[in-house]
Amino acid sequence: MKMVSAAKLKKAEGITTRFLPYKNKLSEALSNYLGSLESEVSIPLAEHREVKRVALMAFSSSSGLCGVYNSSVCKLFKQVYDEYATSLGVENVMVFVVGKKVNDYAMKFGIKVEQQYAPLAESMSYELAMEISDKMVELFLNKKVDRVELVFNHFKNAGVQVPLREVILPLKTQVSGGVQNFDYIVEPDKETFVNDLIPKVIRTNFYSVMLDTLTAEHGARMTAMHIASDNAEQLSQELKIQYNKVRQNVITNELIDIVGGAEALNG
Repeated sequence: MKMVSAAKLKKAEGITTRFLPYKNKLSEALSNYLGSLESEVSIPLAEHREVKRVALMAFSSSSGLCGVYNSSVCKLFKQVYDEYATSLGVENVMVFVVGKKVNDYAMKFGIKVEQQYAPLAESMSYELAMEISDKMVELFLNKKVDRVELVFNHFKNAGVQVPLREVILPLKTQVSGGVQNFDYIVEPDKETFVNDLIPKVIRTNFYSVMLDTLTAEHGARMTAMHIASDNAEQLSQELKIQYNKVRQNVITNELIDIVGGAEALNG
């Protein structure tokens, strides 16, 4: 199982490594273009409204044997849910989950789940990211929610997965310092260009998070199996020592019986 997880981890890391430059370049292009504009552009997906209703999405696996991967993200999910439920009311928190473990956790605490998506390990694809992203965009544009927040495990390395929360809508359009002022020419007009580009940026953001949490799952499972193998090896050694001690005692007792019998005959 460790070898299988290691192979899956390597594959997921490879996909992430190839995808991140595209995602970063797309976000950079949007930031650079917005930074070059002299006038404001109406961006519905970046509209900051008073938060009255939120969509909360949590990612987990659908199987165990991955250490604290699921328990840590479930605890953070419950913490974030309780914050919103306390400030906005339970009826104003829409919960979406990816994976069986976090769905079971939500049911345990009586949290209503609006929709459960298939686990990433079974159905990881850009099409799934598009489906989830378009659903969240639709809720936001229709003003059914004022914020979309994700809870997931960030892959730091094979041995460390960090539970994170990230607001993905409204989209952050602040331009970081040091952005160059390019003279862009766009068609048909700047608002159409921006509002066509932004959904693609949001889709890549969702896909990036999904790749991150899937890579973290494989890393956590590989580490858990490595620890389990080490523990099994240690237990095997301890049992071997114990067996040898018992075996030695049996042999010693038999020798004592033989020697004692021989002395009795000689006497």
